[in-house]
Amino acid sequence: MPRDAAPIDAPAARDRGFALPQGAEPGRAVVVGAGPNGLTAAALLAREGWEVDVYERHHAPGGASASAPLLGRGTVVDLGAAGHPFGVVSPVFRELDLTGHGLRWVHPEFPMGHPLPDGPAAVLHRDLDATAEGLGVDGRAWRALHAPLVRDADRLAADVLGPLLRPWPHPVSMARLGLRAPWPAGWVNRAVFRTEQARALYTGAAAHAILPPGRPLTSAFGALFGALGMSSGWPVAAGGSQSIVDALLAVLRAHGGRLHLDHEVTDLRELPAADAVVLDLTPRQVAALAGTDLPPAYARSLRRWRHGSAVSKVDFLLDGPVPWTDVRLAGAGTVHLGGNAAQLQHAEAEAVAGRMPEHPFVMLCQQQAADPSRAVGPSAGRTVVWSYAHVPFGWDGDVRPLVEEQVERFAPGFRDRIVHAVATRPADLEAWNPNLVGGDIAGGSMGGLQLLLRPTASPRPHRAGRPGLYLASAATPPGGGVHGMAGAWAVRTLLRDRARAAF
Repeated sequence: MPRDAAPIDAPAARDRGFALPQGAEPGRAVVVGAGPNGLTAAALLAREGWEVDVYERHHAPGGASASAPLLGRGTVVDLGAAGHPFGVVSPVFRELDLTGHGLRWVHPEFPMGHPLPDGPAAVLHRDLDATAEGLGVDGRAWRALHAPLVRDADRLAADVLGPLLRPWPHPVSMARLGLRAPWPAGWVNRAVFRTEQARALYTGAAAHAILPPGRPLTSAFGALFGALGMSSGWPVAAGGSQSIVDALLAVLRAHGGRLHLDHEVTDLRELPAADAVVLDLTPRQVAALAGTDLPPAYARSLRRWRHGSAVSKVDFLLDGPVPWTDVRLAGAGTVHLGGNAAQLQHAEAEAVAGRMPEHPFVMLCQQQAADPSRAVGPSAGRTVVWSYAHVPFGWDGDVRPLVEEQVERFAPGFRDRIVHAVATRPADLEAWNPNLVGGDIAGGSMGGLQLLLRPTASPRPHRAGRPGLYLASAATPPGGGVHGMAGAWAVRTLLRDRARAAF
């Protein structure tokens, strides 16, 4: 049964707040891009007394957090992001009181499930002990790996949702993650776990790095995503991910901010004069933008930005629930489909190498397990299923048969239940939202130094080469996900610059 997010006690809520520098005189700001990061920046500035205008090229706001009746009347389909493990713990979403402006987090019975070719599925519970008990002989190892992170999940979220190269608010919590972070997830699997269930569960969580689990630092993703699932969960937004954007817009408008749609910005000189400009754009878009007056060295570094593997998306409307062989998976908000850990690692390595895997890693979301509003009215009784496969950057093939095959392996009869399906290739994703370059949903590869130095090697990564111009997208810390923190950190940098300039 769906569950609302559990209330957070007052000390934890204060610990997760996002305080802004004081002493900056309000001015006028322009924000380019109405995705979650751009709208977060705009809402924070408007709340601080700034005059704010947001310009968005699309006819609707939201960026990769938009929803629409893509599968027909009565359906709610998340066009981009679906599950929100970072959104529910976002310090700035709490600071802006999005739940007081209409946002409601709801939880499925299980945050995540991972079916296997042989044996029962692995299931991540919203509880460490329950998850460990389901992993048999690996239960003790699972507890040892995750318990310190689950215990400090609130503090850990405040640390990781910001630049990694900074003094952390909770260094002990971050050190615990650091002990688990440097290693490839594949190494940890082989060294720590004995069962395919534990290995698959950990590797599936690590795959959110959109990197092969054999790469360094992927263990950080496996440990962190698992710990979040077993503490604050992987909820969905009731009514669709668009509800997050609607709540941000409510805050912005409550403080006098303005949104301008169908307004593509190609030259900053065409915009009204402003004391600060915040860009919710990728590095390549910023480098191509006229009127930025970027320092040449900074512009060159933006043009060298590397994008990673892509996703190719398929949304399905079924005439009933997914017919999982392991019936527990019906209660999982997110299902990872890739076979066992070795098969998943092979698929991810192929995609990064530019070769389309025969059996790709597929992430399938069943938001309806927590949110019945996803199919109502003329679509009542049907099931909306969201999915994507990891594919090579810019891949233009038809992923739907491959996705259906992966689901059919673990839910025989799935194809027979399809009423309607819509496939969205990497090029389609980029045409809809230019921040999704080549289908890269992470705003740039998370591999190598780009995980730590986003977008350049700078102590102020959200300053776009000069004071007065700021970058607030997934290409800046803390990276991808719907949490608004890139926008929050851009505003923090902006206000510090403004305060210094006043002296």
